[in-house]
Amino acid sequence: MNIILFDTEARKKLFPLTLTRAIADVRMGILTIKERWEKITRANVFILSAAYLQPLYETIPPGEYIFVDARLIPDAALIPGITGLETNNCLNDHEGLIAGKATIDSLPSIEQIPSLFQNSSAISPVRRLTFPQEIFQLNEEMIRFDYNLVTQKRIPCDTNDTVHVTKPSQIFIEEGAKIDFSILNASTGPIYIGKNATIMEGCVIRGPLALCEGAVLKMGTKIYGATTIGPYCTGGGEIKNSVMMGYSNKGHDGYLGDSVIGEWCNMGAGTSNSNVKNNGSEVKLWNYDSKNYITAGNKCGMIMGDYSRTAINSAINTGTVIGVCCNIFGYGLTAKFIPDFSWGAKGTEKYEFEKAVTDAGNWKKMKNKTVGETERQVLKHIFDHHND
Repeated sequence: MNIILFDTEARKKLFPLTLTRAIADVRMGILTIKERWEKITRANVFILSAAYLQPLYETIPPGEYIFVDARLIPDAALIPGITGLETNNCLNDHEGLIAGKATIDSLPSIEQIPSLFQNSSAISPVRRLTFPQEIFQLNEEMIRFDYNLVTQKRIPCDTNDTVHVTKPSQIFIEEGAKIDFSILNASTGPIYIGKNATIMEGCVIRGPLALCEGAVLKMGTKIYGATTIGPYCTGGGEIKNSVMMGYSNKGHDGYLGDSVIGEWCNMGAGTSNSNVKNNGSEVKLWNYDSKNYITAGNKCGMIMGDYSRTAINSAINTGTVIGVCCNIFGYGLTAKFIPDFSWGAKGTEKYEFEKAVTDAGNWKKMKNKTVGETERQVLKHIFDHHND
């Protein structure tokens, strides 16, 4: 069985996070959406996104595929209906195509996908990931879902005698992980410690937590709420109900709460975000698609696109959206919306493109990576077409 996870125009509602990646590459819980479908179905899973992003992904050869809306939140009752689809049949709800099976000779655009199917069945509405804040709002559910997927029929590695553990049956430690003189409390949710992850001395962790491969928690880190520290991220200070997708750093004291941080971001020492308004009212969050503020619940910190950074002691306003490749510095609270390639905390000055790419490359070198030509072209497309 082969699956294609496809984007739709609704990907724009998830900007800035989906400016630099397909929806299927979004991490929520332990896994990305693509990784989750691979584990659920054991199928070959491909990604189909906007034309400028497609070179980032594996070539899709001709053949028969089940097309699945990448925003779909998996449901145990829905999976058999999708994997059991007959050729040329599809499932729809009030929002449109959910999944369909078709044979293709050439790769369609994302706009052409609904026309591939001849027979349509309407079903009850399904859940889809729609807005960036839902990534942290749904993170507890997805950690619990992924924990069962990842750990079933497997035996975890043991902790050492210096680690205090509560409810060990809900703690899974992968090979190569190092934990010393710390507290792991899984009474409120599972704790997953990925391969070669490190938890330094004095960390206090209350689940649910996903600490992914190669991630590091610095000494004295406090984590609670449903938090994901993605692959090769560094965590420190106080972190609550947040998702760091991968290769990003919050290595020092300061608060990160009810937030989503993309890849290759860095928060300078003392950076903190507000996640609640002083008057306790609903938080409004800028949305790229509607070009307006939308309600995001009573708690919402920040949404930060890939390759963005904050200077030391940055004060991030409640419900702040920071675009791709922003360099945040300056006095006082940040602006509520800081567009892509911004220079400074107010979003009024522009980051020169070549300098932005050079600076991103310098940060990637610290983790033995480089900015490849395909990646550079994606950033250039964003700079030329979304830099407003």
